Amino acid sequence: MRSVRARAALGATLVVAVALVAAGLAVLLVLRANLIDQADLQAEVAAREAAGQLATGTPYEDVELDDEEDHPVQVTDEEDRVVIVSKDLRAVTGTGASGVTPVPSASAGATPSPGDDDDGDDDTDDDGDDDRSRPGRGEVSSDDPDFSDGTATVGRTTADYRFAAVEATTPDGVTLTVYAGAPLAAEQEAVNTVRGAMLTGLPLLLVVVAGVTWLVTRRALRPVEGIRREMAAITASEDLARRVPEPGSRDEIAALARTTNETLTVLEASVERQRRFVADASHELRSPIASLRTQLEVAEAHPELLDLPGAVADTVRLQVLAADLLLLARLDAGEKPGSATVELGALVREEVSQRTGDRIPVRVEVPEGGAFEVNGSRGQLSRVIGNLLDNAQRHADASVAVSVAADGRGVRVEVRDDGAGVPEEERERIFERFVRLDDARSRDDGGAGLGLAIARDVASRHGGTLTVHRAAEGGAAFRLWLPRPS
Repeated sequence: MRSVRARAALGATLVVAVALVAAGLAVLLVLRANLIDQADLQAEVAAREAAGQLATGTPYEDVELDDEEDHPVQVTDEEDRVVIVSKDLRAVTGTGASGVTPVPSASAGATPSPGDDDDGDDDTDDDGDDDRSRPGRGEVSSDDPDFSDGTATVGRTTADYRFAAVEATTPDGVTLTVYAGAPLAAEQEAVNTVRGAMLTGLPLLLVVVAGVTWLVTRRALRPVEGIRREMAAITASEDLARRVPEPGSRDEIAALARTTNETLTVLEASVERQRRFVADASHELRSPIASLRTQLEVAEAHPELLDLPGAVADTVRLQVLAADLLLLARLDAGEKPGSATVELGALVREEVSQRTGDRIPVRVEVPEGGAFEVNGSRGQLSRVIGNLLDNAQRHADASVAVSVAADGRGVRVEVRDDGAGVPEEERERIFERFVRLDDARSRDDGGAGLGLAIARDVASRHGGTLTVHRAAEGGAAFRLWLPRPS
């Protein structure tokens, strides 16, 4: 039962079985109700036929009871004494009296029982137990008859019957109750036949349902098995360039295969990016470490030749690079930026005020009294502004400016310079890690190529964007947009 096919086949079989059993019971109940209604109608017709004869004054012995074998009749008087029975009726149950031998009594012309009215008016049973009104003299009750189940022995045959009870009053004022039966053998035979057919066909139908469900599920899940085998092969070979087979159908399994391949593509790109990152980081770390080691070895052999400022510079560069790599690793790990409130205008002024050693003074354009609050990490946002200013200082000729302004539902920080700018085809590439567009610059002056990559990653983590455009001064304009607190 661990197989999806087995569970699907079992589930479908159980559902169909429950549905068929419920439908079969409903059919049997409806069929039985219809057949009983037919038996009730036959019994009522027979009872009213006999009651009609009694109401017209026909003597008991002259009452004609047609089809006595199929419709046995028993007639009782007001005291439940049997006055008429069908020919060959030997025993009966389910009627007003169990006797089948008429008692000696007056016929239809006898004197009424005590308490009967002779005024010709309709008589009413004052017993209190029966709310029905007795039919008037020479009339048959128009009320719906009472029905009951019972048995009757006609000749030597005993069978189940459905009895209808109809009252009639003779012209002499004697109220009689006519019980006429209709056989239930046909109803029982029909119900048994249908039940037998259902019990025979149900197991066969369930076997067919289980087999068809098994085959259909097996065929439907065949592509899934292909996807599983290919994924197992990819895991074993660690070859992320492989892809799972995509079926030609447009169903959920095809969507699963496409999504799996898209996931593999993203995973392959991520792994490749990580490998490239590790390789570039190793390459970048090699230079300052090698330079620092060389200076220390020279100083060990010739202390008078120690280039202390150069060693300090290499150490600082190594420290900055390590900090950048650590920050990128934290960003890649999904570190949350925090939810502190940061006022970007004040943050820009503070960052610029600390840059006393910049080659070109930075012009700050922040409106007085403006509220430029965002949510995030003050340290990371300060790092973004610092990286953008470092980049502008590196490429500017004589002018660097930073401005803060409201922009829709957010705040825009723009850093501009009057340098050569960024070619349009390179405006996305410069945000990649370890990318330097100016190969003529030395590695020491040009940095490691991580500043802009860190800035964009931080902006993205804060729900914002970082793009580059052409500045009015002719150089590059980096625009940082961050959403306001909701």
